Amino acid sequence: MKILHVISSVDLRGGGPIEGVRQLAAAHARAGHASEVACIDGPDEARGHDFPFPVHRLGPARTHYRYSPHLLPWLREHAPRYDAVVVNGLWQYGSYATWRACRQTGTPYFVFTHGMLDPWFKRTYPAKHLKKWLFWPWSDYRVLRDARAVLFTCEEERLLARQSFWLYRCNEVVVNFGTAAPPDNAEGQLETFLARFPRLKGRQILLFLSRIHEKKGCDLVLHAFAAAAAARPALRLVMAGPEQEGYGAALRALAARLGIAERITWTGMLSGSEKWGAYRAADAFILPSHQENFGIVVAEALACGVPVLISNKVNIWREVAADGAGLVAEDDRAGATALLGQWLDLEPDRRARMSSNALRCFAERFEIDRAAASVARAISDRLSPWKEAA
Repeated sequence: MKILHVISSVDLRGGGPIEGVRQLAAAHARAGHASEVACIDGPDEARGHDFPFPVHRLGPARTHYRYSPHLLPWLREHAPRYDAVVVNGLWQYGSYATWRACRQTGTPYFVFTHGMLDPWFKRTYPAKHLKKWLFWPWSDYRVLRDARAVLFTCEEERLLARQSFWLYRCNEVVVNFGTAAPPDNAEGQLETFLARFPRLKGRQILLFLSRIHEKKGCDLVLHAFAAAAAARPALRLVMAGPEQEGYGAALRALAARLGIAERITWTGMLSGSEKWGAYRAADAFILPSHQENFGIVVAEALACGVPVLISNKVNIWREVAADGAGLVAEDDRAGATALLGQWLDLEPDRRARMSSNALRCFAERFEIDRAAASVARAISDRLSPWKEAA
């Protein structure tokens, strides 16, 4: 198959959606499928120029809606060259333009919502939700309604998506999702990370690796660490990821008030060997997120045999708990504190078993080639003939 992914940007700082596209495209290439990307980055934007598949830059974007007058004409002309178009995300112009173009060309299209229909957003940002309601019947409702399938990465995401808007109709399909196993040379990756952050050598490391954003429960991590740090002088916290403007400074101020500033390493965004080295150095990974559609970083930690301490708002928590690959609690201060306390109180043999379970959980559920095969089947089964009742 020849697949076109439509996404707002190929900037990897955007987190899970673009990383998921990159991983799927690579796995599909190994299986003989070709992938390209249409985005609304400007032709001269530096970020994402190393994206390893053909990218059609149809920006620059205008406004937060990521509107570009070039996208719709381009899709009308070129969409028929592809077997399928995959929309990644909602609430921006790319999804609406794909719906309009594919209606006219008859090109089959599919949608990954990437958790953007989670009711957490409705509860947390009611004013924004009201604004979305004004556009919903005329835009993204139709995008979902007319798609060959709306692809959800787990059963939890599918069920939650039904709770945001009462006007909701689509062909729901749950597919596997995941990420690639880490590259070989674990020792070299660890050395690369510790060479940049030598103060962490010989320490017990708790790793947070994601966007530094209020949704991720970063403040809960700091409070949990503060509760455990005094009794464990070797324990260190690594906060890795690109920072939301202003929020990183607020977290540093919180760390100072809690008396833990000197025991936290803020790395910024990590990639390549440094990122994998951070996982290799970690004793445990923590993500007490308030909303997490899938959590590629959770799968990456599992792939490195790192037990994960996550909230029950990370939508793959049931799989993690069932496999004994980590610990799960509520997404509040008490829950995050309990997660870390439970982990630190485990006997060494229990931690070792959890590490082995993490590797097995990744291999059996979240390895990217299995996930890509699931996505490819979901697409190919719905290409021709298309059954209205599917």
